[in-house]
Amino acid sequence: MDDRSDSDERISRCGRRRYFEQEVERLLDRLYGTALRLTRNPDDAEDIVAEAVGKAWAKLDELQDIQCLEGWLFRILHNTFVSEWRRRQHRQDKEVDIDAHKLDGSQEASFSLFDRLHQPFLLWWGTPEEQVLNGLLREDLQKALDGLPDAFRIVVILVEVEGYRYEEVAELLGIPLGTVRSRLSRGRSLLQKALWYQAGEAGLLHGTISNNLVGGTR
Repeated sequence: MDDRSDSDERISRCGRRRYFEQEVERLLDRLYGTALRLTRNPDDAEDIVAEAVGKAWAKLDELQDIQCLEGWLFRILHNTFVSEWRRRQHRQDKEVDIDAHKLDGSQEASFSLFDRLHQPFLLWWGTPEEQVLNGLLREDLQKALDGLPDAFRIVVILVEVEGYRYEEVAELLGIPLGTVRSRLSRGRSLLQKALWYQAGEAGLLHGTISNNLVGGTR
C-alpha cells in the first residue's frame, strides 16, 4: 500500500513539473516584460526572470493549488526584484529622502492632467484626457514611466500596472501604508506632468494654447 502511494505521489509530482514547464514557456514573455518594466534594463530583467523561475521550481512542492501557478510565479518575480532593488539601494551607502522629493524645484502642489485639460477653452474636446493619451505612443508612456524616481515608479507599477492592493505593496516593499499612498500620489502626479509635456511637444494639444500652457507651467 505504501509503495503504491509513493508511486502515485511520484507520478503526481512529475505531472506538476511538466505543467510548470509548460506554464513557464507560455508566460515567459509576460514575465520578462514585467521584469523589464521594473528594472529598465534587459540584462537585469533576464536575471530576475531566471532567478524567479529557479526559486519557483525549487519551491514547487510548496504550492498547494497548481492552478494558482501563474499568480504565484509573478509574486515570486516581484519579490525577487524587490529584494535585489533593496540590496542595491543598501550598497549605495547613502540615504536619499525620496519622500521629500519636490515635483518641480520649490513646487509642492501636485500636477493634475485632468485639471489642465478641463480648462474652459479646452472643454470642446469632449473627453480630452482620453484623446491626448490615445495620441501618445506606447513608447512615450513607457518613457514617462521610466523617468520616475525609482521609489515612485515601483509603487506606480505595482499598483497601477500589476494590480496590487496598497496593503500588499506596503508588505512587499516593507514600508508603511501611508508611504505607499504618498508615493503613489506623487508618482501619478509626476507621470501626468511628463505626459502633459510630451503631448505638448508632440503637438497633441491645441495649437498655440498648448505652447503657452507648457511654457507657462514650468
